Amino acid sequence: MSPRGELSLRTLAMPRDANPNGDIFGGWVLSQMDIAAGMSASQRARGRVATVAIDAMTFKLPVYVGDILCVYTDIERIGTSSMAIHVEAWALRDRMGQRIKVTEGQFTFVAIDEQRKPRPVPKTDQSA
Repeated sequence: MSPRGELSLRTLAMPRDANPNGDIFGGWVLSQMDIAAGMSASQRARGRVATVAIDAMTFKLPVYVGDILCVYTDIERIGTSSMAIHVEAWALRDRMGQRIKVTEGQFTFVAIDEQRKPRPVPKTDQSA
């Protein structure tokens, strides 16, 4: 099984992000996924975006201290001002071991202007 989408973020799970048993907090994983999806959405929208929904989050397996968390994003849908982004988080066990899908979900972002009001997402992706 391979990750879906593009690698958008890689980070090391540290002891400060874990509970006393050494499992990384789900909120930390969720925040890394939001950051990765936000970067993808911002690049596609060519500007500022805001997270408006997180749907269908599924925590499959824990992330441990010492794992490298790799977050992949795939833009599923682009509306007038919103984007739905499929996000997968994979862990590289012990920084080099087996790659395992640990979490996935769908995040919705809205492109916003300087006044934090919705604005249209450009019709074509010119970020490449």
